Amino acid sequence: MAMPRDGSYRCLPLNIANAHGWEILCPTSFSALWDGRKAADAIRIKCKSGNAPAISHFGGGILTFHVPCVFRADPGVDMFATGPINRPKDAIAPLTGIVETDWSPYTFTMNWQFTRAAQRVYFEEGEPFCHVFPVARRELENLDPRMARLSENPELEAEHAAWAAGRFQFNAALSNPDSEAARKKWQKTYFRGKYPSGDDAPDDHRSKLRLAPFRAKR
Repeated sequence: MAMPRDGSYRCLPLNIANAHGWEILCPTSFSALWDGRKAADAIRIKCKSGNAPAISHFGGGILTFHVPCVFRADPGVDMFATGPINRPKDAIAPLTGIVETDWSPYTFTMNWQFTRAAQRVYFEEGEPFCHVFPVARRELENLDPRMARLSENPELEAEHAAWAAGRFQFNAALSNPDSEAARKKWQKTYFRGKYPSGDDAPDDHRSKLRLAPFRAKR
């Protein structure tokens, strides 16, 4: 994803999300065109060589990739499968699914929904078409979310107020090319794991996420 002033490289939440899982790559280049009908033959696929890794199976403008893997996870762990993170694609959007991979012997499909007819879309060889990461089953169901006033946590309220004031001043100074804000270009407190007061964040703050690659079992 391209952002002005290299914003995508400075946005730590964006970078951590990009690395939060593993990508499945397209084995060959191909293109697909949807004519707007609901029938399965409404998508026409052209492949540069061999067979395309996606087909029109469900109809309704859905392009279906077969994921040639059977994932096996620890008990109580599901697999979250979605499109490549923070990589929007014109005229087509990825659909998301969650699979119980601690018991399932089945493969699954990665599906993309056309959002506009008569627009050819391209998937290049080596381009990710699916992004997967494990999630603990029932973790969300076991949460007890609630809303509260910020004033109920005076320490958090003070830190937030300091951040808001500092952010306002910093953004206002950016328009002056001679200012310290223009020289720094961006505030780095969250990236560095610092509170607005200057105190350190918890020890498990991360500015990078490096996952082990999938390897062949010996």
